[in-house]
Amino acid sequence: MNFWSLNKAKKKEGKIAIVTGANAGIGYETTKGLASVGIEVIMACRDLQKAENAKQKILKSLPEAKLKLMEIDLASLTSVHAFAENFKAQYDKLDILVNNAGVMMTPLQKTEDGLELQMATNYFGHFLLTGLLIPVLEKSFRSRVVSLSSLAHRWGDIHFDNLNAEKSYDKRQFYAQSKLACLIFAYHLDKKLVKKGFDMHSYATHPGISNTNLMRNLPKWLRFLSPLLMPIFSQSAEKGALPILRACLDDTLNGGEYIGPSGTKQYKGHPVIVDSDYNSKDKYKAKKLWKVSEELVNFNYFKNTDTKAQAS
Repeated sequence: MNFWSLNKAKKKEGKIAIVTGANAGIGYETTKGLASVGIEVIMACRDLQKAENAKQKILKSLPEAKLKLMEIDLASLTSVHAFAENFKAQYDKLDILVNNAGVMMTPLQKTEDGLELQMATNYFGHFLLTGLLIPVLEKSFRSRVVSLSSLAHRWGDIHFDNLNAEKSYDKRQFYAQSKLACLIFAYHLDKKLVKKGFDMHSYATHPGISNTNLMRNLPKWLRFLSPLLMPIFSQSAEKGALPILRACLDDTLNGGEYIGPSGTKQYKGHPVIVDSDYNSKDKYKAKKLWKVSEELVNFNYFKNTDTKAQAS
């Protein structure tokens, strides 16, 4: 089979991308891959010192890379607003938005906005960021929003009565819920963009099982066994970034695809179009999640845009 690879991507000089969580793991490799085809990448990170270290590391191997650091904390809606305003003050267009930053299986924490940390960082912050940046995405030709889900989306459901741990908390289930929300959002956003006649598309991706620093919050027994299990079941962050890079760069995609590894159970392998759990395709849940999300982040998508069709 003739699989997609980064060396098949066309040069994209003049294009601008934002990658959240760009200083480590999948975000770092995504940034490096985009920079390698001439794209200017805004490394949107919470810790600017770590971002600077990552930038310098990329520049050592890609001296011509166009990289810019900008601060964002996806767990803070105030920070998301500030980042969007800062970006729009400096740039009049955006070609690619990669919603990558995330946390995994953290102890229960509530953000300054009263949101559960995993839902806030992985989903709500990116939901708001995407909406705020649609005006600049709209100014680019065939712009793209790429959202990271996970195999973990199959573990859970959207618990609307306990969305932000109002009643109980299980770190594994909340991680699954956040990644399912990201996938539902990616699918539903693409449908809305098509109905409204926007020249942009939304894609979902997952990296399979990739060896990144997100693994630090796994149960102790699993972290103990990871040196034995990881080489068998996982792949490097560099390979884990390939589904994201394909979603960003493959000109044959139509929009709305979900891309992940080709191997057994989608653990690792080449980036291919994959299927997802039935919950991710539930139209009722998609519409309800969208409505609740707009309310919780206090932002109405498409409110000030001319529409060619009614909202779905």
